[in-house]
Amino acid sequence: MDSKKVKATKTQDPALKQKSPAEFFSENKNIAGFDNPGKSLYTTVRELVENALDSAESIAELPTIEVTIEEISKSKFNAMIGLVDHERVDAELYDDYENEKAREKRLAKEAREQERQAKAIAAGKKVTVPKAGKGRGDTVFYKVSCKDNGKGMPHDDIPNMLGRVLSGTKYGLKQTRGKFGLGAKMALIWSKMSTGLPIEISSAMKGQKFISFCRLDIDIHKNIPNVHVLEKKPNTTGWHGAEIHVTIEGNWTTYRSKVISYMRQMAVITPYAQFLFRYRAGTPEKNVSVQFVRRTDVMPPAPPETKYHPSAVDLLLIKRLIAEKSKQTLIQYLQQDFVSINKSYAERLIGEMGPDFTPKMLVKDLTDQQLVRIHQLFRQAKFDDPDGDCLSPAGEYNLRLGITKELHPDMVATCQGNVQVFEGHPFIVEAAVSLGGKSVKPGLNIFRFANRIPLLFEQGGDVITRTATKRISWSAYKISHLQDKVGVFVSIVSTKIPFKGTGKEYIGDDITEIASGVKSAIQQCCIQLKAKLVRQKAARDKLERKKNLSRYIPDVSRAIYGVLASIANEREAKRQKYEPDSREILHKVADKEVTEVTLSRKLTQYVDQVDAELALDYATQSGLVKAREPISLAGVDWNQANYLELHSPVCVMKLLS
Repeated sequence: MDSKKVKATKTQDPALKQKSPAEFFSENKNIAGFDNPGKSLYTTVRELVENALDSAESIAELPTIEVTIEEISKSKFNAMIGLVDHERVDAELYDDYENEKAREKRLAKEAREQERQAKAIAAGKKVTVPKAGKGRGDTVFYKVSCKDNGKGMPHDDIPNMLGRVLSGTKYGLKQTRGKFGLGAKMALIWSKMSTGLPIEISSAMKGQKFISFCRLDIDIHKNIPNVHVLEKKPNTTGWHGAEIHVTIEGNWTTYRSKVISYMRQMAVITPYAQFLFRYRAGTPEKNVSVQFVRRTDVMPPAPPETKYHPSAVDLLLIKRLIAEKSKQTLIQYLQQDFVSINKSYAERLIGEMGPDFTPKMLVKDLTDQQLVRIHQLFRQAKFDDPDGDCLSPAGEYNLRLGITKELHPDMVATCQGNVQVFEGHPFIVEAAVSLGGKSVKPGLNIFRFANRIPLLFEQGGDVITRTATKRISWSAYKISHLQDKVGVFVSIVSTKIPFKGTGKEYIGDDITEIASGVKSAIQQCCIQLKAKLVRQKAARDKLERKKNLSRYIPDVSRAIYGVLASIANEREAKRQKYEPDSREILHKVADKEVTEVTLSRKLTQYVDQVDAELALDYATQSGLVKAREPISLAGVDWNQANYLELHSPVCVMKLLS
């Protein structure tokens, strides 16, 4: 009996199951930014655009990116998948069914609403039309396309690059826009979940005489690509780059502003890129087309891959690095795989590890206990901070130019902070503060960027938002953060951005080094603006004083001339008591050589002379006067010329050699 019970128990135990990475993310798509159809549409656009920028920048090509969202009606979608439209047989089965009583109630409500709108229009009031809600069956599909002029993809690698989750080219330690190998792959998973349609990719590398065309979807359970078509087509135009088409369920209505705001902010942080965004609706009057023109050819260099800092590694990473280079000796391993460790310091570290360690011992022979000792020493020893050579910030010039071309502010100040370090990772904070501008609301308008990508969601808990709203005393810098149109732009670049969640939506406020760097950068911008505002106010005050003086000139001239005229009419004997210069003026008054008009003109000239320099300074600061000088420019082929770039916050000079 006991053996039978044991057997019965064994048969009831659940079988051990495993999930592939693709299956995990399909069930937890919210952590990658695919919370709902609207957010999924936005995230798809974002990931495709960022991949396109990375691709173009990797070959030092000025990015030209076209993004198209095409609305697909239900009937068109059914035709795409070969599904014949079916008439309803049982109307009560559907979610939008309403009986006669409910229909009468709805029509009566609509009649009352129309009557209210008619009265409001007659009274000249603004009419708000309530939006119609959508039923559960009112699904809308969109075809999202993104075309770039980047590096392209090798023909045979396309299926794995797009059809296998957690595979990619962004896993080395360097500043990059993506970290998780998701991106377009999550768009493919969402496409398979919401429409079942495969994605289509066209790609060509520079100098390649053919265009690779691939149509594929993903086997979610096995995390492998399911290739429908992989072929080569003639490349007659010499095009290089990638073009991706994916059809997904989405919601343009609720996320329209987010998508356009994302494209606009991307144009701010990458003014060297050209974007063309198009939305094609079912009706032409709802179409949207926005072009963000390239304003400069100064592009930040592609960030290089770097080595790990000893204080930033864990035990697992130490083992992985050893497995990759098992033929190294211990001293080679310390010198070649980590920053801030030279030969002499490596020898000191090995001496501190104990008698079981020698410089020439192979790392593959290290025991688990020895690896733990290395890890412990890495956490306790002192190391120089890593430098910022591996970082590629946008630059003050690009940041200023992007803000100016998109927002047209009255005044802008920029600042790029020094390289700082947290947890062994270097980071740089760039900031700009603008006043005035179009499409800017009164109050603080905060624009957040991380590794040169806009962050639009979960702003409240972000370190940038909390610093700008709670840690900056705006009034101390002559700025009214409640009434003035204040734009706060902060960009953080690092080899490790401490995002909260894989959706990469905000940076936590729990890292002291980053919070301090953000505050310092914003304050430096405010100090610059305060100096400008003080000068402007002083110039305005003095100009106002000049206006006040000018207003009294007629009365003063009349009074002075009256006194002089009365004295001039006195007998000659009485005028002898005045000084010779005064008697000369009295003679001129008597002879009508000096009149009230003469005095008024002289006083006006004196006021103008005193305030001429101040008035010119005010006009220059206000933009009313601009220095103009005729120059002659000769065309230069920058692709072939040898030049040195000198960067400043307001310009970039290229010196030909």
